[in-house]
Amino acid sequence: MPDPFENVPSENPLHAARRGARPALARRFYANATAAADAGGYAVRLDDRPLRTPGRRLLAAPVLPLAEAVATEWQAQHEVIDPVTMPLTRLANAIIDGVADRTGPVKAEVAKYLGSDLLCYRAANPSGLSERQRQHWDPILAWVAQELGARFECTERIAYVAQPQQALGAAGAAIPADPWRLGAVHSATTLTGSALIALAMARQHLSAEAAWLAANVDEDWNMEQWGRDELALKRRTLRFADLQAAAMVLRALST
Repeated sequence: MPDPFENVPSENPLHAARRGARPALARRFYANATAAADAGGYAVRLDDRPLRTPGRRLLAAPVLPLAEAVATEWQAQHEVIDPVTMPLTRLANAIIDGVADRTGPVKAEVAKYLGSDLLCYRAANPSGLSERQRQHWDPILAWVAQELGARFECTERIAYVAQPQQALGAAGAAIPADPWRLGAVHSATTLTGSALIALAMARQHLSAEAAWLAANVDEDWNMEQWGRDELALKRRTLRFADLQAAAMVLRALST
């Protein structure tokens, strides 16, 4: 018989949103969600029973504030458990089940983004878009050069441009190794399309809000010119919540 305290459901809500459907939601079956010290970390407990990930592992965070934040998401649920409203829980599940045992491959996935990072591919025109890209992206690249010792080349061509090996190596060395920070950086990278933005977040140089503005320069420009897409905005709201969860992890583990 399945453990009723297993974290449910596990389907990616963005995939469900794209299909115009929602996964079946489990009813709330507990009174209180709390966090407590457990096995070198801090576990989330529902009615004093341990919460587990979809992979059947203990859902525990390395620091108490993170475990408490996950517990707060569970406590905030009402009649049903809605994963869409639980971005930190979903990120914790992904880190514990998908990153902890494969940090090498996950680091490699982040490093691949450095070779064709969003910040390095610029629009030749219109001039307004080009200027906005410079305003948001040039300061990040300047920080990367100064703090990480990595100087990336920018281009206005569509074709791929190989980056200097020195830059790739220096930036790649800044990718964190511990599973929680790595998982948050990986999430931020895929959400923004930029490993450089994610590394700036990891070093507390960029807030989630500033990172999101930088990542969406092109999309914001297009919406200003052609109008808003309400479905796209709903997806963006979900993705921004995920980025905020990644920022919370990075902030909690930076002290």
